[in-house]
Amino acid sequence: MDGAQRSTGNITLLSQLLLGFEGNKSATSSSLCPVAELAYRAEIAGSISTFGSQDFEDLWTLATSHHVILRAFPGLYRVMLAEGNDAFAWVEQAMAKERERIDHAVSFLAPICEALADAGDVIVIKSLDHWPDLGNDLDLFSNADGADVVAIMAKRFNAKLDERSWGDRLANKFNFIVPGLPELVEVHVARLGQTGEQVVVTDSLVAWSRTAQFGQYSFRVPAPENRLIISTLQRMYRHFYLRLCDIVDTARLVDSGAIDYGRLRSTASTAGLWDGLATYLNMVSGYVKSYRGEALPLPALVTDAARFGEEQIRFKKKFLRIPIFPQAAGLYASEWTRLLLNGEFQNTLRLSLLPGLAAAAALEFKLTGSDKGIW
Repeated sequence: MDGAQRSTGNITLLSQLLLGFEGNKSATSSSLCPVAELAYRAEIAGSISTFGSQDFEDLWTLATSHHVILRAFPGLYRVMLAEGNDAFAWVEQAMAKERERIDHAVSFLAPICEALADAGDVIVIKSLDHWPDLGNDLDLFSNADGADVVAIMAKRFNAKLDERSWGDRLANKFNFIVPGLPELVEVHVARLGQTGEQVVVTDSLVAWSRTAQFGQYSFRVPAPENRLIISTLQRMYRHFYLRLCDIVDTARLVDSGAIDYGRLRSTASTAGLWDGLATYLNMVSGYVKSYRGEALPLPALVTDAARFGEEQIRFKKKFLRIPIFPQAAGLYASEWTRLLLNGEFQNTLRLSLLPGLAAAAALEFKLTGSDKGIW
């Protein structure tokens, strides 16, 4: 079996653990019938029965890329124990190592948020959506002045500003290297979007935010509607791929019944993101259905607005890829048009720079193997 086949098998295994296996009911609120649960258990056991050390390492690498270690591996651990697979200790150690990393990162996140709150509102975006997992960096939104954010991070935490790419400057985003913290602290200042074109959304982000508990710490986080808007911006308008954490996070949010779809459509439509958001939800719903047996309970106003579904997703290079042409390009055109019609000429100009930025990043990656400094 070559690397691509192993990777495809691993994404299927992780999807089964997260969406189709009763051992992780925290991922989604729906459960399978007993026969289906037993079938998934048997399939998972069969998949790992011939795993060697390198196979487990590959699985850990993929699960880490998708931020699902602490949601997928508990089910894997239980299957291995039940099957008498001696490698269960490896899974146990992997979970313990990840919990240690997350505990360490969150212990830094709390005082950083407290310090930045001296200059303005601070909201943790994206990173805590994956809880009990955590992303590769710590993402924050602040409506403070950028110079104040930089000064506080330097004075209070001896943080150094990482090199800013063209995209970072357009988005008004700062990445900080904090001594003792392996993860970067990424602060979005007053703007969202790949080119910083989204400012309408930031008003609701602050106004609708709420405080939530994560372990022993409390953080200010976005409302469910803003969580989905931010996820859509990141997945459908920037990276053009989905991760399993995005699918599980969104499924859990939809299943919770906490989303006000009228408010969501109103805000996303004003920002020119409604088509992309509806499509994002529709894709997630279709992927969930392929493992859970039923789609997410989305209202017609979402499914009717979606431009395509999970049939367009292709697993390639570790992630679930969304085609850029014509699908994602069409969503970009809709956002651009809406900003223009809103009279947001400066933000329209910012967004107009995106194709050139993407082309420069692609060329730089082809020449050097990295798009750092551009994207």
